[in-house]
Amino acid sequence: MDSTIGALIGLLLAIFLIIKKVSPAYSLILGALVGGLAGGFSLEEVVLSMVDGVKDVSSAVLRILTAGVLSGVLIKTGAAMTISNAIIRFFGEKRVYLALAFSTMLLCAVGVFIDVAVITVAPVALSIGRRLGVPTPQLLLVMIGGGKCGNIISPNPNTIIAAENFGADLSSVMFANLIPALIGLLFTVFVITRFFSVKPRRVHTDEEELSNDNSLPSLWSSLVAPVVTIFLLALRPLFGFTVDPLIALPIGGLCGIVCMKQWKNTLPSIEFGLQKMSVIAVLLIGTGTIAGVIKDSTLKDYILGLLEHMSMGKDMIAPISGILMSAATASTTAGATLASASFADTILAVGVSSVWGAAMVNAGSTVLDHLPHGSFFHATGGVCDLTFKERLKLIPYETLIGATLTFFTTIIYWICR
Repeated sequence: MDSTIGALIGLLLAIFLIIKKVSPAYSLILGALVGGLAGGFSLEEVVLSMVDGVKDVSSAVLRILTAGVLSGVLIKTGAAMTISNAIIRFFGEKRVYLALAFSTMLLCAVGVFIDVAVITVAPVALSIGRRLGVPTPQLLLVMIGGGKCGNIISPNPNTIIAAENFGADLSSVMFANLIPALIGLLFTVFVITRFFSVKPRRVHTDEEELSNDNSLPSLWSSLVAPVVTIFLLALRPLFGFTVDPLIALPIGGLCGIVCMKQWKNTLPSIEFGLQKMSVIAVLLIGTGTIAGVIKDSTLKDYILGLLEHMSMGKDMIAPISGILMSAATASTTAGATLASASFADTILAVGVSSVWGAAMVNAGSTVLDHLPHGSFFHATGGVCDLTFKERLKLIPYETLIGATLTFFTTIIYWICR
């Protein structure tokens, strides 16, 4: 059997098992094993491909684990909530969509996971929604849209893994998607919200205020961690002095702890971040196994042939691979991992630079990362108390937002190449 068919069988099996609530990591590992054997590889060859795939993501796994320090500090100390509350107060409730979208965008941009960013902002969003009578699905949609925009310019696992597999500088990959992210934010706030309209399920008229917990850190101290991190990452493109994310992200988090004077929260924050990152690290190991099988299959050759048949440039494999792999895994991180690990060499060989290859794969991975066989779909729907049917209705609009990000990243690449 052709190795392409085998790889597709492995992907479909992994998706089926994930939908059936089998552990995603084990689902991907089993999918890789079955896909390799179905594609005509011997058992020894399949295992070697799987191990090589894991080796390809091992350095990114290390960086992602250390990124847990920054993420844990922002969430556990309340800094993320302080930042989101300040943004919403600044924009005001009359611009609630812009406030919520920008809040989640900023939280993701400074290193908070998109699902955690939505969960962080959601209580404030629901409070405003009840007071103003804004439908909950609409509130969730703008938070997700803002999160997607922030995700492509962040030191989050998806950006780290894409930059790592392409051998690109992380800060350069983040900066490459800045304009598409801003366009995506405006598209979410001023276009998507006009297309998507539902009746509110409930309206609460009692006066409610934004969270004003005195235990939360001040705004200036909350901003120290992300500002230090971004400054350290920006040293390479600005001054040619490289500070690896492995160092920059933990230092930023620890500086935040010091400035917020929350030394007692140091270990809990690190443990919390490690716990969150460990889940992703394990998922990446599973993703690496199936990426190894795909990389050794002829799937990329078929995709190149399809692009040629459609009279599309071979450089389009970067965004398309991100889209396809995010659909297969329903995850930005896993999608970026699969696409970059499987197709980076091919993308670079057709003349795409490492920075733009990583940027386009990263943007493409936001197009279908919200499908129901992934955890993001359920986590975001659950925090806003949406039914499965209500959450399902958001998918076309989320896809439009991701497609907009991918389209403008590709357009800017064509202009700059």
